[in-house]
Amino acid sequence: MKFLFLRTCVGILLFTTLLFSPFGHVAPALFKVEKNGVSSYLLGTVHVGTPKMEGLPQYVTQAINNSTQVVVEVDLTQLSAAQIQKRSAPFMQLPADKTLASEVSKETYQTLKSYFANAGVDITLFNQYRPWAVMVSMLQLEYQRLGFSEQYGIDKQVLTHAKKANKKIVSLETLEQQLTMLSALGQSGDAMFTETFKHLGDVEYYFVDLVDAWATGDMAKLTSYYHLSFDDSQYGQYSEQVMLIDRNNQWMKTLAPLLLEHATFIAVGALHLPEQHGLIKQLKQRGFKVTRITA
Repeated sequence: MKFLFLRTCVGILLFTTLLFSPFGHVAPALFKVEKNGVSSYLLGTVHVGTPKMEGLPQYVTQAINNSTQVVVEVDLTQLSAAQIQKRSAPFMQLPADKTLASEVSKETYQTLKSYFANAGVDITLFNQYRPWAVMVSMLQLEYQRLGFSEQYGIDKQVLTHAKKANKKIVSLETLEQQLTMLSALGQSGDAMFTETFKHLGDVEYYFVDLVDAWATGDMAKLTSYYHLSFDDSQYGQYSEQVMLIDRNNQWMKTLAPLLLEHATFIAVGALHLPEQHGLIKQLKQRGFKVTRITA
């Protein structure tokens, strides 16, 4: 449980930015995936960023242009803010007979109240929110404080370029499936918040180091963050199973046949790529040739 907050940041949203990065340009790892004469591409992404991240590298846009379709975790650009809110509410809100205060200890609630008060937010706004939804709101406050925005996330930029190029868009999941996953992670409310506040001060440091790894395509360091995010604790193993292993396995059922038929550009969170259950190894196990493209 030591790095629960980091795990939530990295695993759910992989919040990151170039705001503090010493690197003058972005060169994330891009992989070519080949089998039976069909060439596709795999890119690990980050979901939020700053204006300094605006503009995909040329080798990434060229790979999109060379593909007939683009696969992402979920395409929310087709939904309005009102539609997203309406479909999210059943997952995020507590039953009428419960409140946030009833779902956590008095001590945890008071700590949350102080945190939001310092941020200029009235905690009563979250009275009907499930603990995991409050956690996500905290993360949003943290990345906004550091200058992050989903507008500059790599996923969104990939989708924007793909749609301008009239590429077919394929979603691996629905909004409801992602919300179900988040709901499963938020069942240990007090422990989750205890670890969150314990490591809140570490967030900026990890963001800086993590973005340097992503921006330079340092897969070894990204792999180390995988292990840091999903440690050997009971919750670490559970969250790895829910957030990555189960989803990767399910995604492969969709990806494997697609990659045999069409040139495909895949853009998913960077931590879905490494390790034994990662997409790179699973693709190789299914007979695909996976090679890194030199920027």
